[in-house]
Amino acid sequence: MKQNHHEASNVTLASTDGGAASKTTVQVRAVPGAEDLPLPSQATGDSAGFDLRANIDGVLTLQPGGRYRVATGIAIALPSGYEAQVRPRSGLAWKHGLTLLNSPGTIDADYRGEIQVILIHHGDQLFSVRRGDRIAQLVVQRLPRVTWQAVTTLPETDRGAGGFGHTGDH
Repeated sequence: MKQNHHEASNVTLASTDGGAASKTTVQVRAVPGAEDLPLPSQATGDSAGFDLRANIDGVLTLQPGGRYRVATGIAIALPSGYEAQVRPRSGLAWKHGLTLLNSPGTIDADYRGEIQVILIHHGDQLFSVRRGDRIAQLVVQRLPRVTWQAVTTLPETDRGAGGFGHTGDH
């Protein structure tokens, strides 16, 4: 979809809440110079994530062990009470060792800049990213409203304070 960067497009996200389908609209804008890139889209009707694409000129060659900040060509306006999480694509992780450093990366509802991702290449061979390649996915979630209540003790549980590895290795 070609789009003028001065216009915002609405992406409607389908979600289920207690068995009833509901929809949330998120405004998305192509940043200047990225009007030729597709807007975020789901690979299938039940995909949780919307594919994000590389907004780069030409080809970016990723060195093993290297990390790279890659722009996606879009900015969004989430409704208040929502967040978007930037997550790796499983195929890139499995086949090429490509993942995201801050995964999931959080996009707050009041952020209006271009979404960028931090790719890290854990593979052992060079990997090329081209303009428009799908490099990450975006999942939009509703956030609960939280009120903190200061207490001097917490309710007991079977687990208690058991943390990292407390249930064993397998």
